[in-house]
Amino acid sequence: MMKIAVLRGDGIGPEVIDSALIVFDAITSKYGHQFELIDGKIGGIAIDEVGTPLPDDTVSVCEEVDAILFGAVGGPKWDSVDFEIRPESAILSIRKKLDLFVNIRPVIVYDCLNAMSPLKDTILKNVELVILRELTGGLYFSEPKKRWVTQENIRYGVDTLEYSEVEIERILRVGFEIARSRRKKLTSVDKANVMESSKLWRQVANELASEYKDVQLEHLYMDNMAMQLITNPANYDVIVTENTFGDILSDEAAVISGSLGLLPSASLSIDSGFKSKNMTYKGLYEPIHGSAPDIVGKGIANPIATILSVAMMFRYSFGLVTEANTIEKAVSNVVLQGKRTQDIADNQSNFVSTLEMAKSIVLEIASIDES
Repeated sequence: MMKIAVLRGDGIGPEVIDSALIVFDAITSKYGHQFELIDGKIGGIAIDEVGTPLPDDTVSVCEEVDAILFGAVGGPKWDSVDFEIRPESAILSIRKKLDLFVNIRPVIVYDCLNAMSPLKDTILKNVELVILRELTGGLYFSEPKKRWVTQENIRYGVDTLEYSEVEIERILRVGFEIARSRRKKLTSVDKANVMESSKLWRQVANELASEYKDVQLEHLYMDNMAMQLITNPANYDVIVTENTFGDILSDEAAVISGSLGLLPSASLSIDSGFKSKNMTYKGLYEPIHGSAPDIVGKGIANPIATILSVAMMFRYSFGLVTEANTIEKAVSNVVLQGKRTQDIADNQSNFVSTLEMAKSIVLEIASIDES
């Protein structure tokens, strides 16, 4: 039996995870699947209960399962503790321990929600892109990383951005493969005009391009890409970049969709090359939003990003494409029907709760015939 670790975390994490599990149950019932769900503590709640954001028991569970469903971690309660024991350090550690180096973040635009975006309707037309972020290298993990005070009482801080050609090649290869299965255009983002790591990144990208002659490769500097993503998002199909740049760009992409509550993500460990079909990968699935402590317990969090992350889990970790498509179609239909959580509602007095949104998607799943 396939196993899934469920890490609800902090803030709205438990609310969106529990709503997503209602949809998960509807899919497993509809298609006759059985999975074992194993709960684990992570983040602030783990600090409070056992004194560490990532208990050994949680690590053991994550190592033995096929997929991980993750909510969110963090909150003001833990902002003053050292980074090594802050909630956010837990998710970085999980990514590194499990070698989840590929972060896939599709940017989903629903035409009926264009009013939620600050961008013009003309800019939002025909937007269908995915951002690939390298997830286990770069500034967040390289050494040295430290702060110190000199004898003259001057404070210093240093972070290191280091990449090997092996780390660069494997994420770029995934980018080429995904681009090959889509519109055959890959945009590689770097700062090769000023950074040595980016010069190596671009060199490796150009070398790989000779193996993918059917894919158009283009290079953009990070600052230009940040502008182009907002002004001309329809020009792009697959965007691939290093850890920090990917973090920034994928959050910026929420402006295109209109809400962080709509965007899912998958973080995958790939041992023997990526193929878009007929292969499964160990992965961690999460919405791109944070723990949103200001709305905890109000029942207004948008569960769609987490529900769509479940769809990605079915697709990438279990190879259940029909099940993934059913979830995505149900979400799209419910949004088209006018169901809105507060973050995407035009009329703020007329929105559904977190749980009501999940139940609406479940009802839609029941009505979809994929035979």
